[in-house]
Amino acid sequence: VYLDIEKKIYESGGIPLVINNLYFNEYLDICDGFILQGGDDIDKNNLNIIKILFDKDIPLLGICLGMQEMGICYDGIEFEVENHLNINHDIIINKSSLLYDIVKADEIRVNSRHRWCIKETNLYVSAKDKNNLIIEAIEGKNKLFFLGLQWHPENLDDIYSKRIFTYFVKTCIIYKANKKS
Repeated sequence: VYLDIEKKIYESGGIPLVINNLYFNEYLDICDGFILQGGDDIDKNNLNIIKILFDKDIPLLGICLGMQEMGICYDGIEFEVENHLNINHDIIINKSSLLYDIVKADEIRVNSRHRWCIKETNLYVSAKDKNNLIIEAIEGKNKLFFLGLQWHPENLDDIYSKRIFTYFVKTCIIYKANKKS
C-alpha cells in the first residue's frame, strides 16, 4: 500500500516520505502535508495527529481508515458495513465541496475494500454512496486541504484519482510557500 501512495505522490510532483506516527512531531517542520492511509484498526496516535493538523491547517489526505479516524476525531461514530469488500460503485459528490472542485464531477466510480464506515461526523460530508447510506468523503470547511476519502484512489488509474493527488501536492507546495513567508 505504501508503494501505491508513494507512486501517486511522486507522479503528482511531490516527494513521498514514509514516517512512523510515533515520531510525528519531528516531521512537522519538514513535511508540507500528510496522508493517513488505510488499515485495519483505529490508531489513537493518529487521532492526536489529526487534531494537530486541523488546528495548524496543514494539508491532510485521509484514505479509508484515515478518513474514518478523521471522522471519529470530530464526533463520528464507526459502524460495520456489509457488501463493501472488493467492489466498485458510484458515489454522489456535493457540488459545494472541495472534492467537487477537485474532481470536477458530481458522480464518480470508486473502489471499496472496507468493513467499517463512519456516520454522524461534525466534518462536512462531501460525498455519499448512491443509496445515501455510506459517507464516502468528508472535509474540513475553510481549511487549506483536510479531505478524507473512504475509497482507495491510490489504486485507481482514472482522471479523478490523478486530480486528487495533483491537487494535494499543489496544496502542499502552497502551504510550504506560506510557511516560509
